[in-house]
This record gives sequence, C-alpha cells and structure tokens, in this order.
Amino acid sequence: MNRDKFVFAQLVSFLDRNKFNYIVRKYEGDKYVKHFTCWNQILALMFGQLSNRESLRDLIVALDAHHSKCYHLGMGKNVSKSSLARANQDRDCRIFEEFAYFLVNEAREKRATDIFKLGGNVYAFDSTTIDLCLSVFWWAKFRKKKGGIKVHTLYDVETQIPTFFHITEASVHDSKPMNEIPYESDSYYIFDRAYNNFKMLSKIHQIGAYFVIRAKKNLQYKPIKWKRRLPKNVLSDMTIELTGFYPRQYYKEALRLVRYWDEEQKREFDFLTNATHISSLQVAELYKNRWQVELFFKWLKQHLKIKKYWGTTENAVRIQIYAAICSYCLVAIVQNDMQLNRSTYEILQILSISLTDKTHLQDLFNKTKFQYDKERFRLNEPSLFDF
Repeated sequence: MNRDKFVFAQLVSFLDRNKFNYIVRKYEGDKYVKHFTCWNQILALMFGQLSNRESLRDLIVALDAHHSKCYHLGMGKNVSKSSLARANQDRDCRIFEEFAYFLVNEAREKRATDIFKLGGNVYAFDSTTIDLCLSVFWWAKFRKKKGGIKVHTLYDVETQIPTFFHITEASVHDSKPMNEIPYESDSYYIFDRAYNNFKMLSKIHQIGAYFVIRAKKNLQYKPIKWKRRLPKNVLSDMTIELTGFYPRQYYKEALRLVRYWDEEQKREFDFLTNATHISSLQVAELYKNRWQVELFFKWLKQHLKIKKYWGTTENAVRIQIYAAICSYCLVAIVQNDMQLNRSTYEILQILSISLTDKTHLQDLFNKTKFQYDKERFRLNEPSLFDF
C-alpha cells in the first residue's frame, strides 16, 4: 500500500471490485447512470458506517468537509444528499445483499477454525427486532402504533461471522424463516425455545444435520431409555418419543432429552437434540455458545448504524443493513490479513477518526495505544473475533 493513500482507500483495497462490478452488471445497477455509480454508493455508505455518522445529513456534511478528497476516497467527484437518497431508494438492494454474502464467505474462509472438534460447522440462529417510527416507516407496521423489522441471522459460532440473514417485518414469528436457512449436512444448529418447529427440525434431521434446541416446559413425551453414570450437573439423559398430536405427526423419530443444571444461573435447562453421538456436556456447551449471536446483535447495534436509518423506504433500510454487514466483514478481513492484536472496538475507534488521514494502516494500528480504554474491559461488552 502506498503511503500517499488515504486510510479509507487502503481499506477499500481489501474489497474485490471486480466481483462487485459483476454483480452490478447482473442486476443492471449502473444502467443510465453517469456520475454516482453503485460502487460510489456502497463506499459512501461504508464510510458512514465506519465514521459513525448518525444520519444522512450528518454523512453528507462529513463528506462535504472533505470535498477535495472524495474522488481519491473512491466516492466520485461529488456526493450530494439527493443523489445518495435517490440511489438508496431506487437501486436494487439485491446488489448489496449479494456482495454482503460474498464478503461473508471470504471472511469465513480466512477465519476458518475448528474449536468444537465435531467434524462440522456450528451455527446459532436467532433474530433481533429493530424498532421503527410507524409514521415514517409506514411499510413496517408491527402493532397498532408501532413499527419495526426483524433481522433473522444464522451465525457461525466458530468464525464469529454471520452466514445468512433474512429481513422481515417485526410481526413475523421467529420460527417462520427457518425454512429459508441453507442447511448443511453434518453441521450443528442451535436454537432457542421460540424455534420448536418440529416440521423444520425433522427437515434438519433428514438432510443429515444436527440441532440443539431448548425444550418448552409443556413438552409432551414418553421416555424410552435412560443413561446412567451421568457427569456432573447433568440431571438426566434420556431417549424419548414425542406424544403431542402435532409434534408426533411432524417428528416421528426418537429424540434425545438432556436436563442440565447451570450452577452460574442456578436454574435447570432442558435440551432436545438428534445428536446421539456427542456427550451430554457437549450438548450443554453447544447451547451455551448460542449466546454468541446475542452478543453479535448487541455489538452491531452499538458500533454500526442499524438503529437510525438514512432513508425511509424498505429498499433504503435493506441497503443500509447490508452496508453494515459489509463493514463488519471488512473489519474481520483486515484484522485477519494484517494479524492485528487488537479488539474490534479499538479498530473501529481508530478507523473512525483516521479515515481521511494519509497513514499506512500498519503504522496506524501499531502506533496508536489505548491506555484509558474503559469500555475495553467492561464486563458486558461483546468480545468479538477474540477466542
């Protein structure tokens, strides 16, 4: 990298522009466009994400302050509020969705690891609700006087990268998007109690994948056999058959029910799984790591802009969420390629105030020191990318 390049331009060099151009041509995103292209648009949005801009006007003011640098930052000669707002409203959001998936796959390949030693990937699936003002986001009706959307996410626990995301209205039940997940054989899928959809769980079982899900209290079942000599904190480990009318129709095979006592929370957990080849403690450990997806949602809402939107249409909201995921994956790729021994919080804080500097990235992260970083040691702060 050239020392004369701006920090943001050095970050952009980690992105595959040829792949992005291919996606743009596929959806004719730049058809009849003369100045502000899709590439300029995604860079402007990622600049806003990394520099922590609060609104569209805030982003434009920041870019106007560096008007002479916009061309060298990759955003074209001029970025106006109307052109960016119109692009977010009219351009096909599938362009940015497909590029986000491309960056997700690249980040996963670079951060591939095998922590659980189970011979397959470990995923946690959950959703987060983002509240919206119903009078502004009229299309996202949730309740009578409340709007919102849900981001359903399949999270790779080992690489700490989201591998699948599905955006719906907040009124959609959590278990509905389970049929949209691209399931893989020999992989493990971890669900919370809201996902007791036995029809979809049977589909997971049939393709040769495994699931661990927290059972509901009113589960109706018949014990078939028990295991003896249980390890510490495992109250029971039994093979069962479902006896409820609808569960029995959808899931006819035997299931495994593990009851576990959590000493930290002082409470009992009941887990259902079709994985009979792993120990009961591994079942409990898998479910415990489901919390990683909750930390991911918390981190995303705290450090990237997905709670305040720079457009009011559904298309604009989707594009901004995809831009946030692209920014997240870009940070993961940079951290891996440069082998940075820093937390993600530090990297984002350094980048947010240095995007328009002409400093080599390696020098930027080596010379900057956080001596009074209280948030770094805060107990409830998500610690992503750190194992």
